[in-house]
Amino acid sequence: MAQVKAGDKIKVHYHGKLTNGQTFDSSEGREPLEFEVGSGQVIKGFDDGVTGMAVGDKKTIEIPSDEAYGPRNEEMVIDMPKERFPAEMVLELGMPLMMTDGQGQNFQVVITEIKENTVMLDANHPLAGQTLVFDLELVEIVGGKPLIIMP
Repeated sequence: MAQVKAGDKIKVHYHGKLTNGQTFDSSEGREPLEFEVGSGQVIKGFDDGVTGMAVGDKKTIEIPSDEAYGPRNEEMVIDMPKERFPAEMVLELGMPLMMTDGQGQNFQVVITEIKENTVMLDANHPLAGQTLVFDLELVEIVGGKPLIIMP
């Protein structure tokens, strides 16, 4: 039976949880996730976790933060003066906002604290610093890149 290897395009059902059991994402009720293994479309630990599976296999993998979204970086938490926000904007804890850096790149931040004169914004990925647990089921190996054999 074929086993998943780098370059294969596969379909997988998954249930992603934190180590405390809280679900953060799942393919339940949706089409399975389709991606090319080893192409960088998913986090490294997910790529590594599906490698070697055969169609119908189910397993649970634990991915440390360095193979997922990396550690939390406190330098990505900033205190922004309230006057930098539009006066009519109602600021709320947990509110996502889009910002632009000096090079014109957009990125998301989340309001984590509202003080008298400043607003604390966190640009870390919401899962940064977390160990992730995935229940996986390999549904299909759709195909792979052909091997090129050099003479």
